[in-house]
Amino acid sequence: MRRRDFIKAVAGSGVFLGPVLASAQQQGSPVIGFLDSRTPEVVASRLRGFRQGLKENGYVEGENVAIVYRWAEDQLDRLPVLATDLVHRPAAVIVASGPPSAFAAKAATTTIPILFVVGADPVELGLATSLSRPSGNMTGINVASSELASKRLELLHDLLPRATRIAVLVNPADARPTELKDVNAAARSMGLQIQVHNANTSAEIDAAFAAMGRERPDAVFVGVTPFFNGRRVQLTQLATFHHLPAIYAGREYAEVGGLMSYGSDIVDAFRQSGVYAGRILKGAKPGELPIVQGSKIELVINAQTARMLGLSIPAPLLNRADEVID
Repeated sequence: MRRRDFIKAVAGSGVFLGPVLASAQQQGSPVIGFLDSRTPEVVASRLRGFRQGLKENGYVEGENVAIVYRWAEDQLDRLPVLATDLVHRPAAVIVASGPPSAFAAKAATTTIPILFVVGADPVELGLATSLSRPSGNMTGINVASSELASKRLELLHDLLPRATRIAVLVNPADARPTELKDVNAAARSMGLQIQVHNANTSAEIDAAFAAMGRERPDAVFVGVTPFFNGRRVQLTQLATFHHLPAIYAGREYAEVGGLMSYGSDIVDAFRQSGVYAGRILKGAKPGELPIVQGSKIELVINAQTARMLGLSIPAPLLNRADEVID
C-alpha cells in the first residue's frame, strides 16, 4: 500500500498516529502507547501536561521518543482492540486514561508497563494491590475526583443554601459506587433529596436534561467519568439552557461555561504521568513506583455563567475560589 493510501485508511479508522508517521517512529526510539476512550480534541490540555512531564525526564516527542495514540471516540467496546494493537507494536509503556482504558490495557498485557490516570481509588477498582507498592505491571496517578464528591455537594449547598432537591447525573457504564455512596451520605447530612439520572450516550444526556427541565431540581451534580468529560460542552450548554445551576469535577467544565467545578488539577496529574513514563523508560519497574495521589485541588467559578443564571455568588465562596472566570 502506498504511504498516501495508508494515511487515508488510518484517517478513516479513527486511529491517530500523529508524530509517529512524521518521524517514521524515530528509528531506535522507545514507543509510548496512549490509550483514551475519548477524542484527541477534548484532552488537548492533558496531552500538553503529559508531554511536559516527559520533557522533565529528558524525553521529547518526535525527537527521542514516539507516542502512538489510540482513541476510542466514546465507543468503549473499541478499547480492547486498541489496547491489543498497542501491545503488538510493541509499546514500551502504555498510558491508559480513565478506568475503561486501564481495564482494557490490563486485560491486554501482564508484562508491558501500564500507567493509569483514574479518578477513583485504584485499589478499590482492582487496578493495584496497594497505593505504596502496586505490584505487577501497573501504577499511575489517582486524581481523587470521586473521593471529593461530598465536598462538591457541600460547595453546591454553600452556593444555594435554600436548595432541597439535587439531580445527580451518572454514567452507568462507568459506575462509581463510592461516589454515589458519598453523595447520598452527604445529602442526608444536609437534608437534601437526591434524584439519580443515568446517561451513557449523547442522546441520553439530552434526555436526562429534558427530564430535569420538567422536574425542576434546584441544582445538578455531574458525576466523574471520562465520557462526561468528553461531552462537557454539551453538558454545560444544556445546564444553562434549562437554567440549572450545576457543579462538575474539573476546571475544564468551568472553562467552557460550567457554573462551578471542584477537583484535582488534571493537567498536573497528566504531567505527573509523563514523569512516571520517563522513569519507566529509564528502567524503573511500575510495580515499585507508588501511586501518586493528586494533591492540587482547585475550585473554579464561572462568574459569567452565574450572572446568566441570575445567581449571586456568596462572598465567602468567591474568596475560597482558586480562580473566578469572568
